[in-house]
Amino acid sequence: MATPQEKLAQALEALQKLQNEKGIAVVQSSELTRTIKERLVANGFLKEVVKGWYISTRPEERKGDTTSWYMSFWYFAKVYCNNRFKDDWCLSPDQSLMLHAGNHTVPGQLLVRSSIASNNNLQLPHNTSIFDTNLSVPEKKDKSVVDGVNLYSLEHGLISVSEDFFTRHATDARTCLAMVKDSSILLGKLLDGGHSVIASRLAGAFRNIGNNKIADTIVKTMQSAGYDVRENDPFAQKLSFALNVRETSPYANRIKLMWHQMRETVIANFPATQEVPSDIDAYLQEVEDIYVNDAYNSLSIEGYRVTTELIERVRGGNWDPEISEEDKKEKNAMAARGYYQAFQAVKNSIQLILEGNNAGEVAGREHSDWYRELFAPSVTAGILKPSDLAGYRNNQVYIKGSMHTPLNPDALRDAMPVLFDLLEEETEASVRAVLGHFIFVYIHPYMDGNGRIGRFLFNVMLASGGYSWTVVPLKQRDAYMAALEQASVNGDITAFAQFLGGLVEV
Repeated sequence: MATPQEKLAQALEALQKLQNEKGIAVVQSSELTRTIKERLVANGFLKEVVKGWYISTRPEERKGDTTSWYMSFWYFAKVYCNNRFKDDWCLSPDQSLMLHAGNHTVPGQLLVRSSIASNNNLQLPHNTSIFDTNLSVPEKKDKSVVDGVNLYSLEHGLISVSEDFFTRHATDARTCLAMVKDSSILLGKLLDGGHSVIASRLAGAFRNIGNNKIADTIVKTMQSAGYDVRENDPFAQKLSFALNVRETSPYANRIKLMWHQMRETVIANFPATQEVPSDIDAYLQEVEDIYVNDAYNSLSIEGYRVTTELIERVRGGNWDPEISEEDKKEKNAMAARGYYQAFQAVKNSIQLILEGNNAGEVAGREHSDWYRELFAPSVTAGILKPSDLAGYRNNQVYIKGSMHTPLNPDALRDAMPVLFDLLEEETEASVRAVLGHFIFVYIHPYMDGNGRIGRFLFNVMLASGGYSWTVVPLKQRDAYMAALEQASVNGDITAFAQFLGGLVEV
């Protein structure tokens, strides 16, 4: 008779086979036997979403943990809607444009249209739902499929959304407008539908982002066809900078829009820039003196079990993975050693900035050095592969408990150069510090270490404005993470700027 462990292994083999065949983490009840499902659920490898539908989970997840669900949400929505509506479904115009704009935040309620829908609200875990509305879907030529999710096409979505979309989701709207490179498809739909009011709105919207060519073309073409078009800007505010309408990546423009939308809020909620210290050695000594406190708090925020004794042992050189097998196998020791090495590299970067070098340029050039030092001990110990130090990630990552989905690997490569360009160009050190930290972790360019590198970047930018090194304390982790979530999901940087500003010594 098979042991319980052998039975569980057999159940896991069945789940693995299913995932290998379909590449999915969403399981329908009919795809596994009742016994296997019950065994996987009992051991924490499957979790029921709604009757007959399951997602893969990890046994170590605690009750109430949102990570697996947020990771699975978009895939579940796609599989569920395909199963229920076949090809007769599409997201609402608003949510279609948000995905076109690269906004993959998990919504509280996903709005789905289908001509065979029953106006049903399907309650899902963690206060999310799918509401299907009995409405016709666009013709095939007016639909797009992004990662298997049926959407309104970009142009059809811009015509179909209500006017308040441009104020409620200004960043998404502007990002989508910047993706339109030619007005012909848009104009064809406006003319065929006789959409003079929508044409007036879109002309004003294109003018708002600096695309005068498309704005003028819409107005002149509609007027020549006999329509009364009176240009109307639907955005609540004028754009304060020139958006690059030739940029091909929605993610690059999205980062620029977020930066300029948030910078005034940061300035208003962060202490004024200090005088840059003239005594560089004294400043660097202050940074060194705070190392133990910073390392303890920064590593503990990430979940590493770090003690002051371990930090001091690392600092004192009483740690050697080649001699101590215990240290070689101890992940926490690797993290502590790596943090010390990275901290020294960050100090070198600060010195260059205090000597007059551009802060954004230094960070853009040297942040990869901080990352390599952070994880080099784990490579030396054999915990990580040497290729893990190669640079930005090549796979999708998720943030535990967050509704925000970091950029995909291709998108982050478009976004990271933009971040460092913005840091180089920014005149306010407070903005460089707060938005540098926030947008770095928003992008999440590495498989691990993003929070630690983000806090290093924060302090490097603080130094450029004469602020002291600032520790984010473990005891305020919940407030810190909540403020990050508010900025990432809702686009509101206020709480994050106030939180970090409250920590800074003035």
